[in-house]
Amino acid sequence: MIIAVVNQKGGVGKTTTTANLATALAATGRSVLVIDLDPQGNSSTGFGVHQQDRRVTIYDLFHGANAEDLILRTEIPSLSLITANVNLTAAEIELVNKPKREFILKSAIEKIKKNYDYIIVDCPPSLGLLTINALTASEQVLIPMQCEFYALEGLSHLLKTVDLIQKRLNTELKIYGILLTMHDSRNKLTQQIEEDVRAALKNLVFDTVIPRNVKISEAQSHGKPVMLYDHKCQGSLAYIHLAKEILGRK
Repeated sequence: MIIAVVNQKGGVGKTTTTANLATALAATGRSVLVIDLDPQGNSSTGFGVHQQDRRVTIYDLFHGANAEDLILRTEIPSLSLITANVNLTAAEIELVNKPKREFILKSAIEKIKKNYDYIIVDCPPSLGLLTINALTASEQVLIPMQCEFYALEGLSHLLKTVDLIQKRLNTELKIYGILLTMHDSRNKLTQQIEEDVRAALKNLVFDTVIPRNVKISEAQSHGKPVMLYDHKCQGSLAYIHLAKEILGRK
C-alpha cells in the first residue's frame, strides 16, 4: 500500500506521523519504505541520517535515477528510507517543462513497490508539483490535522485538491483518514474541534488521536522515532494504536 501523508500547512505533525507510523508498522514485521519528499528533509533527520550522508536523494529520482539506487537501510529492521535535502526545492521549478511531470514518482515506485508492504511518502507543506506527484503515485491519503480553528479552513482546501487529483490524475486515490494531532484533552477548543470534525467527516476520521507529548519533540532532537526513544510514553502508544487501526482496515 502506498500512503501519502499530506497537509499544505506546516507544523501539523506530518513528518512526525510519517516516521512513527512507519516505525510502528515495521515493528509488526511489515516491510516499509519511507520516501522523504520534503526539501526540509526532516523525515531523514528523524531517522538519524545527517546531511553529509545524503549523497543520493529523492532529487536524483526526478533526474532519471532509479529508485532502488537511492534506498538506505535504517537501524530499524525492515524499514528503509529515501532521503531528501534542500536540493529538492529546485525540483518544483525544474519539473514544470518535463513531459508527464505529474507521473515521475509513480513510474519510479511502480518498479519497487512489490518489495514493500507499505510505502509512506512524507509530502512538503504545499500543494505544488511534488505533492501532486505523491498523490498521483499513492493509493491512500493520510491527513494529519492539528486541533486548532484555522486547520479546518486548510482541510477544506486540501480535500478539494484531492478531489481534483482523483478526477484528473489518479482515479484509484482514496482518503485513508484524517488524523487529529497535538490533541490536548484538557482544552475545550480542542474538544470542540474534534467534535466538529467527527460530526462532519464521520468515518474518515481515525479513532486514534495523537496527544501533545514532550517525548515526541525530544525524540526528534535525538534523530530517533519516539518509539525508539521511549516506547512507553503517550506519543509512542498513540502511534502504536494508529498502526493497529490501519492494519485492521486492510
